[in-house]
Amino acid sequence: MTHLIYNLHPDEIYHLGAQSHVRVSFEMPEFTADITGMGTTRLLEAIRRSGIRTRFYQASSSEMFGKVREVPQNEHTPFYPRSPYGVAKVYGHWITVNYRESYGLHATSGILFNHESPRRGLEFVTRKTTYGVARIKLGLANELRLGNLEARRDWGYAGDYVRAMWLMLQQPEPDDYVIATGETHSIRELCEEAFGYVGLDWQGYVVQDPRFIRPAEVDLLVGDPSKARQVLGWEPEVNFSQLIRMMVDSDLELLKEEHGL
Repeated sequence: MTHLIYNLHPDEIYHLGAQSHVRVSFEMPEFTADITGMGTTRLLEAIRRSGIRTRFYQASSSEMFGKVREVPQNEHTPFYPRSPYGVAKVYGHWITVNYRESYGLHATSGILFNHESPRRGLEFVTRKTTYGVARIKLGLANELRLGNLEARRDWGYAGDYVRAMWLMLQQPEPDDYVIATGETHSIRELCEEAFGYVGLDWQGYVVQDPRFIRPAEVDLLVGDPSKARQVLGWEPEVNFSQLIRMMVDSDLELLKEEHGL
């Protein structure tokens, strides 16, 4: 990576690489720590060794807040991660701060709350739900198995959040920013929105399955994006309902094409 950075002389580096699935991190804690935590160190050290004055973005996560100490969460809220993934992200976050302060790197962390889009992996609950809804609507399935329906998240649109990442690296000085909508919705509400959009009652199709419940749950995450709003001039443009409907529409089209419907 040091040679790559030296040869390319990148103006900006966006570090999004990670083992990023919370449930999988309980099954593969060492791998998660190595990739999600130490991977950040390796990249920062490559930048330092290269001597290139690039701007670095670290993808920190709302999962660092875990068992939240205050609601909503902002840049000064103490971390209390509840998964190996969250712990690894805390390390990645603080090693970024350390390199910024120790070596003068233009290193910024975006503490992003859940951000979704039609490109989200099927292992994540939002896409699992919209894909499941599309399958049921098209007669390809008759149930959707989920875990804790009462867990609440601050869900936003990935396109809005990538715009925030870019804005962070355009600032003259590096800093840390919470990126969120400031709204919270439960997985139950997610089901209501997705099934309701296609004219179905979610209660007739959703089955709670204990296999999908985390060993240590994060019950309520909701971010305070005031700093991003004031410093970056950032506002989310896609709301929760628009996001879920966008994802359902995309999955309907995808499945129709796959199955010739």
